[in-house]
Amino acid sequence: QVQLEESGGGLVQAGASLRLSCAASQRTRSAYALGWFRQAPGKEREFVAGINWSGTSPLYADSVKGRFAISRDNAKNTVYLQMDSLKPEDTAVYYCAADEWNNVVVVPTTFAFWGQGTQVTVSS
Repeated sequence: QVQLEESGGGLVQAGASLRLSCAASQRTRSAYALGWFRQAPGKEREFVAGINWSGTSPLYADSVKGRFAISRDNAKNTVYLQMDSLKPEDTAVYYCAADEWNNVVVVPTTFAFWGQGTQVTVSS
């Protein structure tokens, strides 16, 4: 299993950028996909972006394509989410997630390990 710790959230104005980081600590050696989900007040958690173990197959929600970019540095056990051109509708708590089952390709429905979340607020 893996433990996840998010950081990098904050309060910004529309059009600004933020970069989220997630440090992953494995209790047991294993390959895993990593991703980001978000949950806004009154809404259900939704998939934002994911990346497979090798970093060759990222997947993005349609709402963030062209604005967000996910990457990972396996040497540092860290996954990043670069968020550009932020919009008020991006406001949410962002959660880092790991998938030890589908780790070659990203499958949003099989992520099972979660961080505590980091707040992102975008004002206009």
